Amino acid sequence: MHDSYPRLLADIGGTNARFGLQMAADQAVGQVRQLPVAGFAGPAEAAEAYLAELAAEPGWPLPARPRWAALAVATAVGADRVAFTNSHWDFSCTDVRHALGLDGLLVLNDFEALALSLPRLGAGQLRCANGPLPLPQLQGTLAVVGPGTGLGVGGVVHTRSGWVALPGEGGHATLAAVDDLDSAVLAVVRRQFPHVSAERLLSGIGLPLLHGALATVRGEPAQPLDTATIVTRGVDGSCGLCSATLDLFCALLGSFAGNVALTLGARGGLYIGGGIVPRFADRFFASAFRQRFEAKGRFQAYLQAVPTPLITDTLAALSGTALAIDQAVAAQR
Repeated sequence: MHDSYPRLLADIGGTNARFGLQMAADQAVGQVRQLPVAGFAGPAEAAEAYLAELAAEPGWPLPARPRWAALAVATAVGADRVAFTNSHWDFSCTDVRHALGLDGLLVLNDFEALALSLPRLGAGQLRCANGPLPLPQLQGTLAVVGPGTGLGVGGVVHTRSGWVALPGEGGHATLAAVDDLDSAVLAVVRRQFPHVSAERLLSGIGLPLLHGALATVRGEPAQPLDTATIVTRGVDGSCGLCSATLDLFCALLGSFAGNVALTLGARGGLYIGGGIVPRFADRFFASAFRQRFEAKGRFQAYLQAVPTPLITDTLAALSGTALAIDQAVAAQR
């Protein structure tokens, strides 16, 4: 294993794939492009389209094709075969490495990559409702929960060897009710899905289901709406049901995020990532999220001290993939 540049980096969700290049060790990720997952058979085809797009730009000849790549993927990783939970991509890591002519390919969970970026995030990449942003962490444990197409969960813990990511599939843990409204909504959803995970409702694919279930509980008619429409109508106040759906989304997310913070002991911070919440950040910070995050009985004081910043930098996971390659290279030396 060697650390040649440029490196090809990707953050691949259920809907979009962001690609970028790191040209040297002291350079940030650049030349970022976003491609639709639905438009390609798999990561090799998408990566080739990305590289071809760069090659066609005047004045941007690559010094060489990337020999190393890291793909952060929105699914569990543990074998050569990687199958996405929320898209049609299903590929062999070995096949992708050969197709792209790489010396090395690192494939990791997308929230493992995002978690690795947490200790280095600065004020320009974060937003808090009030109070100071969390200081860069030198030790302890940090966690991240991110509603996107699905719901990602990850953590990072400081060890003698530096920061080590804790990948997992926490978004598929069972979603718990806190009050009567939660219970009624979950009862409606269980008629369709015997297991109601957090991702089932707290994600881009879940928000329409939450909207429909809330309408049933309230005894209101509701036309099927996509996530973008629910968010837009909820924020501008043109639809009372959409507005209530966003309120419930934030409350449920707060309860779930508090569970994650307690489970991982993330006293340094529980970060909110993903592409959903930044669309209605002001509404999120004014919601019951923080109240529900802290509402853990005897451990309320514990959670009151845990900051919950929103990650506003959409490229944070890409920087995490670069750090993952650095760790892999260092481990082989």
